[in-house]
Amino acid sequence: MGGMLQTLKNAWNIKELRKRIIFTILMLIVFRIGSHIPVPGLNAEKFRQLIEQGGQLFGFMDIIAGGAFSNVTIFAMSITPYINSSIIMNLLTVAIPKLEQLAKEGDEGRKIIAQYTRYGTVLLGFFQATALYFGMRSAVNEGNAVLNFITITMTFSAGTAFLMWLGEQITEYGIGNGISMIIFAGIISRGPQGAIALVRLFVAGALGTGVFRIITVILILLVFIAVIAAVIWVQEAERRIPVQYAKRVVGRKVYGGQNTHLPIKVNLAGVIPIIFAMSIMAFPSTIISLFAPNSTNRIVLWFKNAQQGVGYAIIYALLIIFFTFFYTIIQFNPIEVANNMKKNGGFIPGIRPGKPTADFISKVLNRITWFGGFFLAAITLLPNILGMIFKIQGIWFSGTAILILVGVAMDTIKQIESHMLMRHYKGFLE
Repeated sequence: MGGMLQTLKNAWNIKELRKRIIFTILMLIVFRIGSHIPVPGLNAEKFRQLIEQGGQLFGFMDIIAGGAFSNVTIFAMSITPYINSSIIMNLLTVAIPKLEQLAKEGDEGRKIIAQYTRYGTVLLGFFQATALYFGMRSAVNEGNAVLNFITITMTFSAGTAFLMWLGEQITEYGIGNGISMIIFAGIISRGPQGAIALVRLFVAGALGTGVFRIITVILILLVFIAVIAAVIWVQEAERRIPVQYAKRVVGRKVYGGQNTHLPIKVNLAGVIPIIFAMSIMAFPSTIISLFAPNSTNRIVLWFKNAQQGVGYAIIYALLIIFFTFFYTIIQFNPIEVANNMKKNGGFIPGIRPGKPTADFISKVLNRITWFGGFFLAAITLLPNILGMIFKIQGIWFSGTAILILVGVAMDTIKQIESHMLMRHYKGFLE
């Protein structure tokens, strides 16, 4: 602990790093202030009731927004349209040759793709704001319908666009990835609320009676710590494939001849598979809650109550595993890696260059992706499992939130570490 405090002191003593940290904190304060500015034209209480009926998707949106969604503020949609736009652009980059070529053109190409992502964010933001307006129209105050529509949708859209700009400013002038830092701040802000909810359950006796409720609280906290440790371990875990480069003589100089490795991360897809699977699984119940909240149809009731069933959990887990493979394939191309190794005179000991190398890398990738997919599914379903074990609803932490928090925290620490190493300081990760 003393070493970390000393490291923080050293980091603060670096003028440039201190400015970046202060700038990041100020921008996050702006985000939190905006999370309490209400949207005109909406009844907050009615809107909150509709959100509670909306199921898991709305709950996840509220976690990402740091409570701004349930409080009906200008940042209610948070940065989710930007995330969706980025995912779509990643998929289109693989599918459209022109975008793929832009991605390979370096900084200039990436700037153009980033501009397309911004346009997509604004369009998706307006579309999502419009859907919210019509889906939550019972929470709209009486008055001019056209004026209400313009005011509400433009406020929601402008809030998302401002957060996107705020994130880019943090990325350029602050510490860490700006968009990730905004999500991180939103989730962290819900921490006290989760702790209060746990205390209320404890006082109300929902966790048991006598010494058993103390044991229950301790077990929940131990599981929470264990999940954080497991997420850190998996996030950092990688399979290192040994690679050797043959010696090449160019003129009077000898190139290559060194031994290295090809690192493949266990959780290459990150939190994306969970977001995809959650969106698909929550879509039917969300639509039903918005447009048929009082229906007594058996099929409608099944979809509304499916989240408590074992079948729902199994389908959810299978979707997470499927999207883990899907996104990993998009992110990592074994054939391209094998061809690049061959061009540079590299080879895996015991494996012939070319197709045999690509097949070997694919085999290794498939094995670790299975593990990553099962891990993501287990982490995501953990709150549901704990809820069934302890007979309580609304476990106060989610595996998805922990994955995001750990990932962002570690990336930020590494950025601070790199700044400090440039100035010969010992860092956090030593």
